[in-house]
Amino acid sequence: MKKIEAIIKPFKLEDVKDALVEAGIEGMTVSEVKGYGRQQGHTELYRGAEYVIEFIPKVKIEIIVSGDEYANKAIEIIKTTAHTGKIGDGKIFVSPIEHVIRIRTGEEDSEAL
Repeated sequence: MKKIEAIIKPFKLEDVKDALVEAGIEGMTVSEVKGYGRQQGHTELYRGAEYVIEFIPKVKIEIIVSGDEYANKAIEIIKTTAHTGKIGDGKIFVSPIEHVIRIRTGEEDSEAL
């Protein structure tokens, strides 16, 4: 089992979700997050005054999949769907998952997904 975490631009969330569901990958956790990478924030004008925005709003998607086949499929979908070609497109992190338990039924591992 693998955990896929993706930090993407907020306006790409619906496209990514729809593409994942269409590929048979269902179930995700989504969080609104703020941060910065190489872009180091940016400046915006508001009523004639310039403001520095240090932490950029992003969306974090967390998905748990049962095997490498689904992990590779999810990664490819996120890479292509969230891509704009501009700075700040985001990152994808992949981690192994040792054990999963569905609290309601007691099912474990891939049966719990």
